[in-house]
Amino acid sequence: MALPGGKRAPEDPTLFETAIRETEEEVGLDLRNGHFLGALDDLTPRTSSLPPVIVRPHVFALNHRSELRPQGTEVAEVFWSPFAAFFQPRVFRSYDLVHSGIPISMPGYHLDRGVVWGLTERILTPLFETIHEIWQQEC
Repeated sequence: MALPGGKRAPEDPTLFETAIRETEEEVGLDLRNGHFLGALDDLTPRTSSLPPVIVRPHVFALNHRSELRPQGTEVAEVFWSPFAAFFQPRVFRSYDLVHSGIPISMPGYHLDRGVVWGLTERILTPLFETIHEIWQQEC
């Protein structure tokens, strides 16, 4: 499972516009009516089997859940997952897999519809930590 994303196109003046365009292209969600909360820290893949890219996640808040529609062939399925699902007991735990014939264990969110791991987990975990810190300061 992954978040929408992709490369900056020549017609994108900034990565902000890239995030908006890629999200609409991949999942049919128009972020132009959303509230831009900010960009997260840059990340790079930890495995040499992935291209050496730099990922800069952009976070938006929406007033309501719009209908999601997978676009093209990049996305097989799209769905909303509530924040609360990520914080249930034992949801965040090791995810064991075999990569290039080598068994490895990675942190992951074991949700009903699949496991969020890898770069997507590395984007979401600091986001969740930041939200938790803000929430604690306001309570």
